[in-house]
Amino acid sequence: MTFTAAVILFILVMDPLGGIPFFIAALRKVPLERKKKVIAREMLIALTFLILFMFLGPKILKLLSISGPSLTIAGGIILLLIAIKMIFPGHQDCGFETLVQDEPLIVPLAIPYVSGPSALATVMLVVSREPQRWPEWLLALVVAWLITGIILMMCVELENILGERGVVAIERLMGMILTAIAVEMTLTGVHSYLTLLAEVG
Repeated sequence: MTFTAAVILFILVMDPLGGIPFFIAALRKVPLERKKKVIAREMLIALTFLILFMFLGPKILKLLSISGPSLTIAGGIILLLIAIKMIFPGHQDCGFETLVQDEPLIVPLAIPYVSGPSALATVMLVVSREPQRWPEWLLALVVAWLITGIILMMCVELENILGERGVVAIERLMGMILTAIAVEMTLTGVHSYLTLLAEVG
């Protein structure tokens, strides 16, 4: 995987455009002058969790004796499920009335909207495949995080410019791209597994 592909993948799983409606709803009761400060704080918290999983994740996998090909296939399946949900979203009860009373802290913005299970699993997967390239993956994560943060900082302006239909259309497009990445990742895992079997045989 190239650096650019990693950046795109991280952006897709963090899904900033898909998170715009959730951020707007979660920050509804926050004063206008504090909204960007809250978003910046939540983004920093999310980055902390992502970096922790990036470096501790491979060690956990090694402890559990999970092979590279199986992790790649599992990651592809997970990404495919995420992509399908992005393309064909069902009705979701966000529960903002109970989750967000005044100013949100950690939940639900940092976790799960930015550093959710999909994003945490993806950074762990990318690093575990080529751990020697960890500085490159860390830089890719930071770049993707910055782009995600910039988009979420402009959530109110973007919603006004794109409209609800525009945001939905872009999220569908991101889901289609993520589908292709998921299929490619699954095929890579299957190929690696078959190659491993051939070497053992």
